[in-house]
Amino acid sequence: MISRLEDIGEFGEDGAGATSGDALGAAAGISRADPRPLHRQVHAAILAAIEEGRLPRNGKLPSERELVDLFGVSRITIRHAMRDLVQQGFLQSQPGKGFYVAVPQQGFELHLLKSFTATALANGRRPGQKLIEARVFRAPLEITRPLFLPEGAEVAVLSRLRLLDDVPVVIQRDWLSAARVPGLVELDWTVPNRSLYAEIRERYRIRPVRGQTTLAARLASEAEADLIGLARPAAVLTVDQIAFDERGRPVNLTTLVHHPERYPLTLAQSESGDIAQL
Repeated sequence: MISRLEDIGEFGEDGAGATSGDALGAAAGISRADPRPLHRQVHAAILAAIEEGRLPRNGKLPSERELVDLFGVSRITIRHAMRDLVQQGFLQSQPGKGFYVAVPQQGFELHLLKSFTATALANGRRPGQKLIEARVFRAPLEITRPLFLPEGAEVAVLSRLRLLDDVPVVIQRDWLSAARVPGLVELDWTVPNRSLYAEIRERYRIRPVRGQTTLAARLASEAEADLIGLARPAAVLTVDQIAFDERGRPVNLTTLVHHPERYPLTLAQSESGDIAQL
């Protein structure tokens, strides 16, 4: 298993171009009489400044030293608040430069046969991944049935935390017939831009050509919320997919758990009902 992201970059010490303390409302944002922890008060003050437009999109925040002075709290408190804001998608960290207000995502196109890696690169983002699990096991009927395999057949499972610009956005789990993809789980899945579909096509000469997708929403489990940085209770978008090759054989069964703000989905359809490219 993997641990939560801890390193979100360091504050830049150059305050040039940074938002002033007045815009943050720092003086009125902290009270020792408030029952909330100090980092939650700092978090709330910065978030309110973003939502009210006092901190503009792409605007640079003051340096860590300046925030400590503005709020009258410790560096640890500031770092805790900023880490939470980054993990929740409100801020972006640029190592050596500082923190900037994130620009809202326009949405990522939902395309069954296009990998997460390809989608990220097409949107000018840096894909990454952290391995959760990779193994071969004898699967129960709920896994083997959609793969057209008998109960107890050997199935390869690959579970990964998918990242955009080092920020966790999706938990992805894929199941494939182990007989069709020998050695798949032994590959190095810590390589940031290694694509499952690229390996399927190039290494195993399997070509997914069609499939089906089911979208739903539910509350995140404790483990899911921890992995993708959500404060519970929180809703997640789930995507269940199955792809088929040109002979109608299942290629992979996939489940995805999306952070609803960091990885929103868009779906375009033609008049005929076919998914269209945006």
